[in-house]
This record gives sequence, structure tokens and C-alpha cells, in this order.
Amino acid sequence: MKNTADAGLQHFQAAYPGKTFSKEDVFYFIYGLLHSEEYKAKYADNLSKELPRIPAVKQFADFMAFSTAGRQLADLHIGYERVAPYPVVIECGGALSALTEADYRVTQMKFAKGMHGEKHDKTRVIYNHKITLTDIPLAAYDYVVNGKPALEWVMERQAVTTHKDSGIVNDANLWATETMHDAAYPLKLFQRVITASLETMKIVRGLPPLDC
Repeated sequence: MKNTADAGLQHFQAAYPGKTFSKEDVFYFIYGLLHSEEYKAKYADNLSKELPRIPAVKQFADFMAFSTAGRQLADLHIGYERVAPYPVVIECGGALSALTEADYRVTQMKFAKGMHGEKHDKTRVIYNHKITLTDIPLAAYDYVVNGKPALEWVMERQAVTTHKDSGIVNDANLWATETMHDAAYPLKLFQRVITASLETMKIVRGLPPLDC
């Protein structure tokens, strides 16, 4: 919010004379607007080449609706580790309570093979040789960050990888046990990002039409 320039506030004050709002409201308006599917489609060419153009919507009520949604989205995206894990079905060949810390070790999550000729079944993710996650809602993949579903970023990053040039090993399991003190952290993170993705798209699809 501190980065919202006085000139930016003045621009919106000129658009909505007599209305009272803050730099914080402007900040969250922009955050909400940048999530609008209509906005991203309308300005797709510009967004690929330059900094985003931020129009003032015609109605102050819509400005506040975008701002309120932006506030909700920001809270969700900053606090994604606090949301409830989505209740996927966890297949592990027995009782979940019988799993040990070693059973949660992840090397690379991957999609299960499709059952009807599809290359992948995104409702099923093989977490490791012992654990498979099922009943993942396909709608969770609708939330895309930098061209890739947020869930797929989790699958890519919560893994064990070796940098080709340096040979440095990046092991998500060490972060889970040493920093988060929870060997199941990568699995729970995947579940939480399902919840955050579904809630994000619910908010995004409730945004007002882009009238500017």
C-alpha cells in the first residue's frame, strides 16, 4: 500500500468525486482487477509487452467491489498456508495413521495415467511409491500463475532436484522436516493450494463486469 503513489490516489479521486477511499483501497482494487478474466482478455496484447494499464471503472460501486475482492484474494494468497487442506482421498495401502515420517518423503509428484486413453488423469496424483491422492477437483487447476496452474507449481517445486551446472541438490523434504517440522508438509501444501485455488476462482468469477 505504501507503494501506491499520491498521483495514483488522485487519479481515482478525480474519477469518483465526493467519494472517500484510501490508498489501500486503490491497491486492492488493482489486485482485484489484475485477476479479472475479462481484464486479462481485453488487455492481453499489452500485458505481454508492457506494464499493466489500470483503467478506472465507471461506477464507484464496481471500484469498491474490485477492491473488496482484491483484499480477499490478497489475504488468501498471502495466508495460503493457513487455509484448510482440501479433503482429497489418500490411498496408502492401509490406515493413514500408520504412515511414518519416511512414508511422506516425496521425490517428484506426477499425474496418474488416464484410464480412457487420456495421457494424464489430473484427478489423481501419485505423491510417491506409497501414497496416491485421488478425487482432486479439476476446477482447482483453473487458477493459473505465470502460465501454469498453481497446483502444478507445487508439484514441480515440492520435489528433490539437482541443479545441472552446480550439482546443488534442492530437497523439499529437508525444508519440511527442518523448517516446518512436519514430514507431511509437501502433501498438506498440495491440499491447501487446492483449497486456495478453488476459493480464488470463486472470488474471481464473482467480480463485476469490466465497465471502463
